[in-house]
Amino acid sequence: MAQHTAQPHDAEAVETYLHDTAGLAHLRTRRRADLVIIESGADDDPWPHARLRRVGVHRWRLEMATHTGRWETTPFEAQRDEVVRLLVETFGWTLTPIG
Repeated sequence: MAQHTAQPHDAEAVETYLHDTAGLAHLRTRRRADLVIIESGADDDPWPHARLRRVGVHRWRLEMATHTGRWETTPFEAQRDEVVRLLVETFGWTLTPIG
């Protein structure tokens, strides 16, 4: 199966939505392989909140961080912007500042 990687513009688009539309300026994104990771806190000790895994050309799956920092897969899969909107509107409490 072909591996679909997350592109720099994917991380930028997610971060722009979080900052400009959702008002969550404390969050930042980074890209790694097929992931766009949403985190906050110090750069040298980030706190993971959620991540989007690219599973197809236009398909992304939402994964959530547990309180221990481990990742849990969710059943939610859609286009990138739809997954981000779902995260903010349905699971916004997971994106609140820590500390």
